[in-house]
Amino acid sequence: LDDPGLDIAAGQEFLQEVFQILLEEGVQKSTDVTQKVCEWKEPQELRELMDLELRSDGEGQERLLQRCRDVLRLSVRTGHPRFFNQLFSGLDHHALAGRFLTETLNTSPYTYEVAPVLVLMEEQVLAKLRELVGWSSGDGIFAPGGSMSNMLAMNVARFRRFPESRSRGNWDLPRLGLFASQESHYSILKGAALLGIGTDNVHLVRTDERGKMIPEELEKEIQRVKAEGSEPLFVCATSGTTVLGAFDPLDAIADICARHGLWLHVDAAWGGSALLSPQLHHLLAGIHRSDSVTWNPHKLLMVGLQCSAFLLHDSSGLLQRCHGVGASYLFQRDKFYDVSLDTGDKSPQCGRRADGLKLWILWKAVGTRGLGWRVERAFAATRYLLEQVKRREGFQLVMEPEFINLCFWFIPPSLRGQESSPEFWDKLGKVAPAIKEKMIRRGSMMVGYQPLGSRVNFFRQIITNPAVTRQDLDFFLDEIQELGWDL
Repeated sequence: LDDPGLDIAAGQEFLQEVFQILLEEGVQKSTDVTQKVCEWKEPQELRELMDLELRSDGEGQERLLQRCRDVLRLSVRTGHPRFFNQLFSGLDHHALAGRFLTETLNTSPYTYEVAPVLVLMEEQVLAKLRELVGWSSGDGIFAPGGSMSNMLAMNVARFRRFPESRSRGNWDLPRLGLFASQESHYSILKGAALLGIGTDNVHLVRTDERGKMIPEELEKEIQRVKAEGSEPLFVCATSGTTVLGAFDPLDAIADICARHGLWLHVDAAWGGSALLSPQLHHLLAGIHRSDSVTWNPHKLLMVGLQCSAFLLHDSSGLLQRCHGVGASYLFQRDKFYDVSLDTGDKSPQCGRRADGLKLWILWKAVGTRGLGWRVERAFAATRYLLEQVKRREGFQLVMEPEFINLCFWFIPPSLRGQESSPEFWDKLGKVAPAIKEKMIRRGSMMVGYQPLGSRVNFFRQIITNPAVTRQDLDFFLDEIQELGWDL
């Protein structure tokens, strides 16, 4: 015990080598359009290449450095300009610097004493996000993803209506009713299961042809649930649905919630960043009337996973009362500083990442106007691609996009003119998976596909990366056409 148990000099030398690998493989190559998006390997082959077994003895530095290279080389390059597979993509160097800082600091922003800078930073970022929503006051916390932010909303809504549920549980509560659209995120069902409310008590409200919740159908569902003896509690409206990018009519939904005394939560995990754009913020008209909001800057703003804000309009300490237990080894009331800055008890988590840091650095770097410009550029790129899809033979829109989700089919020459055939749609549903397999094995790009209702598999193209150019978008359509031509 007289000497350190770590070789600090060797460790720093190792890190310097790793940083060089990160810059070369993880930043330069991952954002280089001439590189592959992925180097596909079958699972068994990848297990053997990586030699994943954990052994009794450690390995030398050169072997470990090679393993770092292999992790980057054999992983999907989500920063690549031709990665369109998820609602997140791209690599922002300022935000990445924030992620490096977060990992290096290795602290949790649950108390001011162990994370003074990060606690104040989180406070400022959350206040700015609330301001964009249209609230002059409120509360909030960063959560590990939009699903958890949505679940926090459900839990807080239940606590506000039935504060005894915190101590007594659900056993003596009435049967609760939750409402969300048919296109809402699956985390609403997961949250109902996790919180003991039950998935049978989530009522999915019909949507129109564009995927928006129909307010009149919400009213009918609420009345039906009341007539059955349940207690309506919570409505989740969506601003930017996952597949179609639909924005529910918030003002009309807020009117219904006000009339029935229901908690209105807006899942703006995807579409919330439109609030930064003077051209697009109208898509969320009425969001200021909500009780809570989920907003994921790690999606459209390219902050990096994970960064999800749960925003609360209430400023009475509802989050603290709902979740706090006042652990005496963390949240002592007799500390020498303002203990209101010990915000960790507002979250169900104990250890928590400082997810506000990377957003703060990015915001400082580009400003509010710069963030808004990113959203507008992504929207403009989608408009360009939309016009190209309309012009090209064999491409068919699922519907005209409202936001940045472009959904379409590619119809191979072998199927054209067969639209009236009973087998046409069944065959067309197999086209997108076949094309995607080819592109992944080639490593040229990645894009998502899915069915929706009666619609068979279609491509869902998402652009969030400012590095994407017109050339990349033209390549995207050319590649689909080439890979699907002989199907």
